[in-house]
Amino acid sequence: MILQIATVVPCTEAEGPGRRFALWFQGCPLRCPGCCNPEYLPFKGGQAVALVDIVEQWQRSEIEGITLLGGEPFAHAEGAAALAREAQELGLSVMVFTGYLREELEAKNDPATTALLAETDILVDGPYERERPDFSRRWIGSTNQRIHFLTARYRADDPCWQKSNTLEIRVRGSEIVVNGFPAIPALGLWKGWKRKSGADV
Repeated sequence: MILQIATVVPCTEAEGPGRRFALWFQGCPLRCPGCCNPEYLPFKGGQAVALVDIVEQWQRSEIEGITLLGGEPFAHAEGAAALAREAQELGLSVMVFTGYLREELEAKNDPATTALLAETDILVDGPYERERPDFSRRWIGSTNQRIHFLTARYRADDPCWQKSNTLEIRVRGSEIVVNGFPAIPALGLWKGWKRKSGADV
């Protein structure tokens, strides 16, 4: 199976509990104002990657789980479900961010969507709303978004959800890659660095 991938971060603590492999799909039919990843909206672009090549990376990594983002994972539900199934078979947890509401996904009666939900431990649903930033729940972008614990693997009362958000910055050759949702102080520092350096990232 071939997947259309925007980017991956092989090991991150900014996209869910523990150390995780984060994968962003290329392509999203939604157009949330202030989208965090507007370059991932077009379905053209990214890279075509074989599912087996992604799974091989997990087997060489010390990670707790995978996180699927986008783009929109449910716009790639067949491939995302296959990834999630492979992760569960390896004992990894699965977290998925979606701009759809859980009720909308369940109402679709789409086999691939149902399969992805069945393999998901944590679902964060709802469109990102830039005017409603959430600084009280770790890993959550805006206050309207909901966290659904679809299995008993994680709990809502785990203190990890109350910690500050994190921002990770990586340098890959001539690229600067940023992931995670920063807390207010980090945002101020980041904007200050951009002004001083003249960076456009």
